[in-house]
Amino acid sequence: MALTNYKNLKVKIFSDGADKRTMLDMYHSDLIQGLTTNPTLMRKSGITDYKKFCLDILKTIKKKPISFEVFSDDFNEMEKQALEISSWAKNVYVKIPISNTKGEPSYPLINTLSNRGVKINVTALMTIDQVRIVVKNLCLNTPSYISIFAGRIADTGVDPVPIMKEAISIMSKNPNSELIWASPRELLNIIQADKIGCHIITVTSDIIKKLDLLGYDLNEYSLDTVKMFYNDAVLAGYRL
Repeated sequence: MALTNYKNLKVKIFSDGADKRTMLDMYHSDLIQGLTTNPTLMRKSGITDYKKFCLDILKTIKKKPISFEVFSDDFNEMEKQALEISSWAKNVYVKIPISNTKGEPSYPLINTLSNRGVKINVTALMTIDQVRIVVKNLCLNTPSYISIFAGRIADTGVDPVPIMKEAISIMSKNPNSELIWASPRELLNIIQADKIGCHIITVTSDIIKKLDLLGYDLNEYSLDTVKMFYNDAVLAGYRL
């Protein structure tokens, strides 16, 4: 049976973005239970002062988890950045990439930070082997997220659902760790994540806007589409 109301979703929806106004709007929405961002989104939004932006956002976003990412390629510097970012607020999770740009895995850093009580969001995972090793390096007493980029997996022609299901099974050993379905491409991904019991899905504002389409009658949607084509042709003044 198709899900017809987003209020029945069990998966937690986190807003993904770096536009301040949108982030604050999402924070105040009952639908959104957390927020994430990354250096790429921040650069696209024209942010030049990383720390200033984050601290400004944290003046308002205090009660929902929010993830900020380290941006060094050196593990020692990553650790320093992670400790500082973590100190900014109790609701902050620090995003640690699964490796640096040389392909060197960040497992030792993940282990160190997690055992020091730093809430981390291990990001950019795409394989089950990565999940297995990350889980082994996470402290059972420290909250954490594991972000699998399901959308990017799907971009390669591989179905991400079996990978996400297996990840949930592996992560069941750590009750303080939650799986994030990252980089969704369409509204259907929210339904898929909800169906398999994924804990969280990060969603951009363009997908969030489509939530009202859940359960929409397909005959009505078909007619809406026909009307759209007709109206645009009329507005364009097309003639043959």
